[in-house]
Amino acid sequence: MNWPLELRAREACRYDLVALGEVMLRLDPGTGRIATTRAFQVWEGGGEYNVARGLRRCFGLRTGIVTALADNPVGRLIEDLLLQGGVEQTQLVWRAYDGVGREVRNGLNFTERGFGVRGPLGCSDRGHTAASQLSPGEIEWERIFGVEGVRWLHTGGVFSALSDSTPEVAFEAMEAAHRHGAIVSYDLNFRPSLWKSRGGSEAATAVNRGLVRHVDVLFGNEEDFSLALGYPVESGDDLLDLDVGRYESLLAQVLDDQPQLALVASTLRQARTATLNDWSAVCRAPDTFHVGPSFQSLEILDRIGGGDSFASGLIYGLLEGYDVDTALAYGVAHGALAMTTAGDTSMATRSEVERLVAGVAPRVDR
Repeated sequence: MNWPLELRAREACRYDLVALGEVMLRLDPGTGRIATTRAFQVWEGGGEYNVARGLRRCFGLRTGIVTALADNPVGRLIEDLLLQGGVEQTQLVWRAYDGVGREVRNGLNFTERGFGVRGPLGCSDRGHTAASQLSPGEIEWERIFGVEGVRWLHTGGVFSALSDSTPEVAFEAMEAAHRHGAIVSYDLNFRPSLWKSRGGSEAATAVNRGLVRHVDVLFGNEEDFSLALGYPVESGDDLLDLDVGRYESLLAQVLDDQPQLALVASTLRQARTATLNDWSAVCRAPDTFHVGPSFQSLEILDRIGGGDSFASGLIYGLLEGYDVDTALAYGVAHGALAMTTAGDTSMATRSEVERLVAGVAPRVDR
């Protein structure tokens, strides 16, 4: 099946994709644990940003980020990491720092990779961050979409969970994107910690259902569709004995309820251990259901960001004009490769993704 939506011409746009979201500083204890380590390695990361970075560094597309940071050394470190990642600062709002972070700060994300029977563990420190304080009217959407030109906007449920104002900013971005012919994608990315003090799953469902009505391509997994959109799904992971009909039915229900969607995609993961996963994905268009390639017993170094890399691989395929099955294969392969390296963001190359899509064995490349 060919991609059903019309894309803006590449030559008419400065950006292939712009992401709207928070960029945090990830502190990674490596093979150790947060509570006992004496050293952290730092990375930049964020659900929406990771998609833009993967498209830039792996696939060579022109991407940008709309976000905000507190103007202090931590914020400048995040900026330096952004510059290394190659994602343009489409609009980076700097907030004045009060010296101790009572009014505004930068988000920190402490994350363990997990190993064997010990699962990954995250501890976020992101209250009243600069990105959470973005408000409608603050971003120059007309310049971004109308003057500079964007082919694709990506945002998601992490950004929309940060505060009462961030869903309004996301809606404002979606309206501007559609007004100027850009495709809009949204990753549900339900995070219980972000909704714990804001009404939980019920509040998440209300916010996300309001935004998804303005989305063309929707990403998620079973937990996301249940807790962030309110669809009843069976509990547990059963990728080992994948009931394809169940996933087909779930995604069909989402499309029936949201007829403006051109595509809805779900990653599939069975965690045998933290470091051994089965990995695949499916997607549904209005008239067709697609099952991606499956990686059984995939060895995982760091699973954080695998879903974001899946999204960037699939978006790359669609932006390049590939059919849905090929785009889905790019997403599955890129997500798999991203989980073989440390950090939230992809270190894969396009040639590595293409070798994996083609089924080439991982021999020494020299």
